[in-house]
Amino acid sequence: MSRIRLGIIAASTVAILGVSGVLLEGAVATNDANTIMVVQLPIVGTLNWYTTPGTQLSWWGKVTRYPKRDQFWFSSKGDEQGDRDQSLRIRFNDGAQATISGSISWEMPMDVVHLNRIHAKYGSPEAVTKQLIRTVLEKAVYTAGPLMSSTESYAERKNELLADIQEQVDLGVFETETKPQKIKDPMSGQDKTVNIVRIKMDGGRPKHVIESPLKEFGILTYNLSMNDIHYPSEVERQIAMQQQAIVGVSIAIAEAKKAEQAAITAAKQGEAEAAKAKWAQEVEKATAVTSAEKKRDVSALEVQTAMNEKKAAILRGEGEAAARKLVMSADGALDKKLATYEKVNEMYAEAIKGYNGSWVPSIVMGGSVGGAQPVSGSGASQLVDLLTIKTARDLSLDMSVPKTAKPDIDRSQADRGRAKNAALSMQSNDN
Repeated sequence: MSRIRLGIIAASTVAILGVSGVLLEGAVATNDANTIMVVQLPIVGTLNWYTTPGTQLSWWGKVTRYPKRDQFWFSSKGDEQGDRDQSLRIRFNDGAQATISGSISWEMPMDVVHLNRIHAKYGSPEAVTKQLIRTVLEKAVYTAGPLMSSTESYAERKNELLADIQEQVDLGVFETETKPQKIKDPMSGQDKTVNIVRIKMDGGRPKHVIESPLKEFGILTYNLSMNDIHYPSEVERQIAMQQQAIVGVSIAIAEAKKAEQAAITAAKQGEAEAAKAKWAQEVEKATAVTSAEKKRDVSALEVQTAMNEKKAAILRGEGEAAARKLVMSADGALDKKLATYEKVNEMYAEAIKGYNGSWVPSIVMGGSVGGAQPVSGSGASQLVDLLTIKTARDLSLDMSVPKTAKPDIDRSQADRGRAKNAALSMQSNDN
């Protein structure tokens, strides 16, 4: 076989293989594990969906592939998606604007009904991300901004902003109402009226004006994240000043509360001290009352004791008087009379003993007086006898010893007889 013939055969073989490859490439299509493939058959236009990996007959139809899951970036950073700024703008209820950078994950449905609807409306994954995902996200960001101020989005309500955007992307835009409200400007401290947007609630859940378009197409979104909120420089300065003012107000409020608490503590301490002093006074008062009652009881006891002693003294006096009366009735106070009698006689004896003169005339003639017998003895002894008799009579003292065999003689008559005899004797001696 000549070289020319071999060359013709080789060229023919290559041509046949090339045509066969072209014809084979249009007849089959391969689906990857992370994609969903749709084949639109020629002439009839039937859509055949393939969600599992493998090579399928395409019959030279139109093949379109959608990612099962994708990440949509709305970022100002060029290295995340493209080289241009795709961040989303947001406006807050205080008029300040900002741009939000971040991303959101979205996932295609697996049922033919939703897939046909998506393919019929958008026709490509690029159109889905730009015309559907981004549009829904922009609307959610636009309606979430008026729910708070720029300062709140910067600090305490940042997470709430993220949650509001995510819920509106999934379920639809909130139904809101706008009401004027007076608030205190943290910068000036003056009251000002602002329009506050509030979400309408239904049974404790937010109401939505319209359903999210993503639900119509069965697309799921999740893992919304923000990596930056960029405020214009003037807004950042204002936020910084507001933050400082808020911190100052917070400090002032904290100090006021601290002072108030200190005042309450001082008041409570004062009340405690007052109560303590009051109870101390009550204790002192009770002690004084108890002491007074004790003294009163002691005084009453002393009075009762004195009365008892008085009664006892009276009783003792009455007893002694009765006893002396009985003694007097028994012996006529003989002991006292005898003591007096002895004392008088001692005094007479002492007086006579010290007298040096003559008691009677030195010469006495014998005889009788009135027929009486003469009286013997000296005049001094008779005088003493007379005085003794007189003393005994004054004391009603009977010095005679009564005879037991005879009845008692009247002592007063005996005393008068003896006194008469003594007087007659003294008269005789004087004569």
